[in-house]
Amino acid sequence: MNVILIIVIAVTVLISYKGFNDTSFFRKFEFHLGSIQKGEQIRMISSGFFHVDMTHLLLNMLTLWFFAPLVLAYMGNWTFILIYMGSLIFGNLLTYIFKKNDYNYRAVGASGAVTGVLYSAILLQPDMMLGLFFIIPIPAYLFGILYLLYSIYGMKSQNDNIGHSAHFGGAVGGYVITLIEQPQLLVDHTLMVILLTIPIIVLFILQRLGKL
Repeated sequence: MNVILIIVIAVTVLISYKGFNDTSFFRKFEFHLGSIQKGEQIRMISSGFFHVDMTHLLLNMLTLWFFAPLVLAYMGNWTFILIYMGSLIFGNLLTYIFKKNDYNYRAVGASGAVTGVLYSAILLQPDMMLGLFFIIPIPAYLFGILYLLYSIYGMKSQNDNIGHSAHFGGAVGGYVITLIEQPQLLVDHTLMVILLTIPIIVLFILQRLGKL
């Protein structure tokens, strides 16, 4: 198993575990929009290493464990780190944009970073089969489209506690960075690249129309 992946998971687990048991430490580094607006930009990164509970942590780390090896194999260690951290920041930036008027908004989790890695893997192997709800086999590119459309729905409805904007932003981060690093994908997987762009276009149209 790749050392970089082990380090990322180990650091996230250790910081998350400390956060579970130290509320002041957790509050100091979580994504808190008001604090970020006052200049604590470190929270845009540090919040990605904390989680609400063990289930939240395990889901993110298991997803990373499954998909990171593919990205590492194709892209190498440094580009993987760029995708992971870039997607984390993309996710929190999109959250910041959509929640800018909610001074008290708080969030934590590696979901944006992990989703970016997932989308990078989908771009690299769009025909691989994934398990929808862990049961129904579905092509990776179709899963990616449906996931982003669901994220848009979640951002619009705001009827749960899931950070859909971070997921969406992370996916966009993984998508963009992967294409910059591997422009040949535009030729090799042209149709898949276009299809995965559709939900991104839909999001920005809705945002421009004031529907989000």
